[in-house]
Amino acid sequence: MGALSDANKAYRLLKRALASRKAVQKVRRRLAEGDPHPAGRYQVAVYFADGDVNMYQMRQWYRPLQELSKHWPVVVLARAATGAAKLVDEDGPPVAFVPTVRDLERFVATQDIRVVLYVNQNTRNFQMFRYGRRWHVFINHGESDKMYMTTNQYKAYDYALVAGQAARDRLARTLWGYDIDRRTIEIGRPQADHYSGALPYTADDRTVVLYAPTWEGDRPSAHYGSIVSHGEALATAVLASGTHRLIYRPHPRSGVVDPEYGAANRRILAAIASANSANPGAQHVFDDGPELGWQLAAADVAVVDISAMVYDRLAVGKPLMVTRPADDRAEVDTSGYLSDCEWLDAGTASEILAHVARVRADDAAIARLRMWVQHYFGDTAPGVATEKFHAAIGRLMEEWDEWRTREMGAVRADEDDDDDEVDEEI
Repeated sequence: MGALSDANKAYRLLKRALASRKAVQKVRRRLAEGDPHPAGRYQVAVYFADGDVNMYQMRQWYRPLQELSKHWPVVVLARAATGAAKLVDEDGPPVAFVPTVRDLERFVATQDIRVVLYVNQNTRNFQMFRYGRRWHVFINHGESDKMYMTTNQYKAYDYALVAGQAARDRLARTLWGYDIDRRTIEIGRPQADHYSGALPYTADDRTVVLYAPTWEGDRPSAHYGSIVSHGEALATAVLASGTHRLIYRPHPRSGVVDPEYGAANRRILAAIASANSANPGAQHVFDDGPELGWQLAAADVAVVDISAMVYDRLAVGKPLMVTRPADDRAEVDTSGYLSDCEWLDAGTASEILAHVARVRADDAAIARLRMWVQHYFGDTAPGVATEKFHAAIGRLMEEWDEWRTREMGAVRADEDDDDDEVDEEI
């Protein structure tokens, strides 16, 4: 058994290495077909060290970054080949493929990068922190009350762009010695200014229910996923209705840790296909597309797990329910919106149609929702968050100029510590 296990492991490693090499070649070929990056062009960089499995963290920033680039040119520093390949395929922001520290160093030396944005807490972020004389800014990939949102890693960045007062309160409660007023800047939810996309169904009088569960999590404290506990019962009830439409958008990592979670996900997909086959007019949707926006805006009621999806939907200001984790060990921050939200327990998931009717007609629930929208995102009028995002970057550019002026005549180039790497993919 030991020899067989070693052989399987070796095969998997070889398969991964071959896939990585293929991805590297593809990225370099695609980038070589385009125009080279002009020297000194970029002032804002987005550092992304992840592969394609975490592309959802970048996709939601495509359109805000596109708008930002009209004022300050933006480039993505992609460290992983599969992530870079997706960025190129999906027509995201301009990409610099810098798999090794040496590649990163060479590219940075040719540019005027003053602000570096980070969408996650990849450990390779630390390799970018070595470059001083620019601002390192955490922008995250969503707003939520998950424990991830209060990690002490926030202290590694010069600044954090946060959604609103709720984020500031959350960090103030958790981080020791962190200067909230100086190091956080509120920008609302600029992604919400770009919620759009063509509906994959013909709009009619059906009540649209969005079910967007997160993945199962890799530790008990993060067991927020509901596909097994709530999902099948919920989907069965909605699919059986002649007056409702289901939009099912599972997290792309669903099933990567727990095979049963993945199996339940596949059963829901099969049930959607079966329901549409029996009644094509129902037009139930399995959504795994790269764009997030039309789903949140189109749904009459959204059912989501504890994740950034709660707050993506909250920014729309329309009714939602949050699944209560079935695992008692899952950490739930009930000091914010989750203290006042509409919970869906596993035991009543099969009664989802009644819950949907209730939250749509409950004036008190709607009033509470509006109050929390303001607390988390501030003014959600169209365009306001985008203006705040641009103002935040503008402020950092001004501060960069001030520091630059202060150091004129004394600025030296960032030192090379020869900390190179041979790996081209993580």
